Amino acid sequence: MRVRSDDSFAQDPVLRTTPSTCCYCGVGCGVIIESADGRITGVHGDAAHPANFGRLCSKGNSLHKSATESVLTQARLLQPMHRASRGSEPEPLSWGEALDLAADRFAETVRRHGSDSVGFYVSGQFLTEDYYVFNKLAKGLLQTNNIDSNSRLCMSSAVAGYKLTLGADAPPPCYDDIAMAATLFLVGANTAFAHPVLFRRIEDAKRANPRLRIVVVDPRRTDTAEIADLFLPIAPGTDVVLFHGMLHVLLWEGLVDSAFIARCTTGFDALKERVREFPPRDAAQLCGISEADLVRAAHWFAQGPTLSLYCQGLNQSADGTAKNAALINLHLATGQIGKPGAGPLSLTGQPNAMGGREVGAMANLASAHRDLGKVADRTEIARLWGVDSVPSQTGLTAVEMFEAAAAGTIKALWIACTNPAQSLPEQKLVRRALERVQFVVLQEAFAATATAHYADLLLPASTWGEKEGTVTNSERRISRVRAAVPAPGEARADWRIGVNFAHRLEERLRPGKPSLFRYDTPEEIWNEHRESTRGRDLDITGLSYSFLETHGPQQWPFPDGAIAGSARLYANGIFPTPDGRARFADVGYKPSAEPRDARYPFSLLTGRLRDQWHGMSRTGTIPQLFGHAPEPAIEMHPGDMERLGLADGDLVRVRSRRGELLIQARASEQISRTHTFLPMHWGEEFLGGAEGVNTLTLRQFCPQSKQPELKHAAVDIERAHLPWRLVAMAWLPERALQAQQQLRVSMREFPFAVCVPFGTDRTGVLFRAAALQPAAASVLAQIENVLNLDSVDALRYADARRGRTRTVRVCEDRMQGFLLGGEIDSEPWMREWLLQQAPVRGLGAQLLQPGAVAPGVVALRSRQVCSCFDVSESSIRETLAQTEGTAAQRLASLQGTLRCGTNCGSCVPELQRLVRRSMADA
Repeated sequence: MRVRSDDSFAQDPVLRTTPSTCCYCGVGCGVIIESADGRITGVHGDAAHPANFGRLCSKGNSLHKSATESVLTQARLLQPMHRASRGSEPEPLSWGEALDLAADRFAETVRRHGSDSVGFYVSGQFLTEDYYVFNKLAKGLLQTNNIDSNSRLCMSSAVAGYKLTLGADAPPPCYDDIAMAATLFLVGANTAFAHPVLFRRIEDAKRANPRLRIVVVDPRRTDTAEIADLFLPIAPGTDVVLFHGMLHVLLWEGLVDSAFIARCTTGFDALKERVREFPPRDAAQLCGISEADLVRAAHWFAQGPTLSLYCQGLNQSADGTAKNAALINLHLATGQIGKPGAGPLSLTGQPNAMGGREVGAMANLASAHRDLGKVADRTEIARLWGVDSVPSQTGLTAVEMFEAAAAGTIKALWIACTNPAQSLPEQKLVRRALERVQFVVLQEAFAATATAHYADLLLPASTWGEKEGTVTNSERRISRVRAAVPAPGEARADWRIGVNFAHRLEERLRPGKPSLFRYDTPEEIWNEHRESTRGRDLDITGLSYSFLETHGPQQWPFPDGAIAGSARLYANGIFPTPDGRARFADVGYKPSAEPRDARYPFSLLTGRLRDQWHGMSRTGTIPQLFGHAPEPAIEMHPGDMERLGLADGDLVRVRSRRGELLIQARASEQISRTHTFLPMHWGEEFLGGAEGVNTLTLRQFCPQSKQPELKHAAVDIERAHLPWRLVAMAWLPERALQAQQQLRVSMREFPFAVCVPFGTDRTGVLFRAAALQPAAASVLAQIENVLNLDSVDALRYADARRGRTRTVRVCEDRMQGFLLGGEIDSEPWMREWLLQQAPVRGLGAQLLQPGAVAPGVVALRSRQVCSCFDVSESSIRETLAQTEGTAAQRLASLQGTLRCGTNCGSCVPELQRLVRRSMADA
């Protein structure tokens, strides 16, 4: 299908620029979208945006590459599709037919089984306007609180921690506090990878103030830990022990702010009794760190001003609320809140998780930070919406909703802008739920997510660069999102899909009554949301679309009559609690939900890659973003690998109590013994043989926040004995994404399989597999066909008796692709000949020879470090060997020679580590 034109967008070839906001993490970076002829052609950082001042990370810098013609035509969902029966191929239908079908099925389900038989699972990638419509649709029109967001998986423990201690879901500090702090306390947050632009600010602050003390708390020595003055590699799940141990030190040495405690807080006496049980020696022993380091961390925290930055390491836990609250206790005990450079700042995982919480689009919330458990709050919302009531019973949260679906009590499920068949824990239960639900709607921009396989109805949604609305970032800053181009095909804005669906539901459920959804523009929705905040802690009645257009992004609260938003909260020592005082949380320590034992002796930690984001439905379309981590792998300590007899690249079987997967092992010095690390991103779209990484994780969740313990699981690891191997690579610049989707069929033929893109200026596809026995000839033929290796001019060798096959395709003296089956020792040099497009004139059949020695000269490159300029580690090491001076001088020389680290800066922490290693080796 061709991309449609839209008269509201200029179609001339003149370059247009549109200011908007990045659609990845919660830093909320401003971007300038470049477009021409109705196509996005480029992107750069918005120098005027206060979240990033022009900087972008590797993901943000490549946003335009997810909007190319090939992505639009091969990866996007472009028209409504319907499956007549489960397992059949979806067929197109009109929007009218699709929405009528959805309305009929949901209305009938509600009539037969009640309002709570339906559920909505939405996304932190929704704009605030999208969120508002779906929240009102569920709670106002359908009268169910069964609406939750994938933000439940990343931010709900932070929300619960804020509310438990400070009284409201409102991060007190701002990004400017990074430069004003004397101590930065980073806990469970690999900021260098997950929030790179914010990490640039940390680097700036350290350069400007060398006396700035940086403490990093993480079981893994991440790239963030490279900047630390004090690194605390605590045992997984012992965060509460650390915080209580630090508070014990502060109490013992008289380092608390007694005046602030007496004037502004309650509950300190109970907490004092609690932390008596955590003297520093015992606490340090439980955490697996030295007592001296724990004491030093406590001293630095007290000396302040101290800014805490934290993320999923605290949140994704069956005790996440307690971990958040125990950290906030430290801020309250030392008066480190409401001051420049101080306070607890939760780093949001998604671009608009904050906006979703603001409109109440989660199962336990109501609009504008209202409480579903309070009659007055429900009455206010019902009056605003024009409905008789809002249901009082708390809805089903993310994990609970899929548990209910698996049990058969959720009959119809609407999923929007998220991929639960990749992202939720305990994937076997999730798949069972999706199979049992009677009617599944998937509202999505990308056609080939794992969840799409289970959808009865697929609705095409617009996405970044095509949407209008607002988002709120981690520092409470509201930014405009603007459309630069029309949506492709028949894709519609998420809010409009919700409104169109609601109109049809109203015809069936409340005929003859005025519509609750009289919106023609996203601004009309936002204005209603704005009014709902009047008098609330997040009051934004002083803002408007026009104000945001003329004055730029603004922080809330921004009430009517204000001239500026609030950079910091609680500077007056008054908190949004009934008595105006903050509350110390008397929380105990609970170990990880699933500790290691003899059967499962390894701690599996999950986290993020530098250049990928979440389920990779967008970043996975950009081959350049695979350069730093080209294939799925589990990282292990070299000592553990040696003990198990493993080498880099060996296949291992990783088994938990819920499932298992096969994956390559990689040695990493960042991992402690008995710990492993597996990036969260790899789903069945790229890693075959299982349901992806989350086949291993567990669904136990925090009782307060309902956030599951995705960060940690107990696993066993053993070598996987699959002797027959296959690897195939080919350039497919015009249809790589289509080829990846076609190869999913082949992936199912192997117990282990990987299919990923590669390339920089061109796009190719890599397919890797392993099995006990050689693959059938028909399977090999299918792979060769998809990779264009079945042409008559391809060179071939086959030994059926020994299960060996080799195919090489050469065109115009350049290798275009190859397949090796059975014996793959020649992969390294064949890969380099393919990637470097080195001439192979005269080699002919020599390219079919087995073995690790190439028939000609080809330089083997090491792994990529800099994705912007495709700079390898070997090139960096060679350059560093010829440089002298201080670490800063060597880094500058390296950047001047190879340009690495001079664009987005995401690779700078790794470059600094390589500089230090080169100096130590000299």
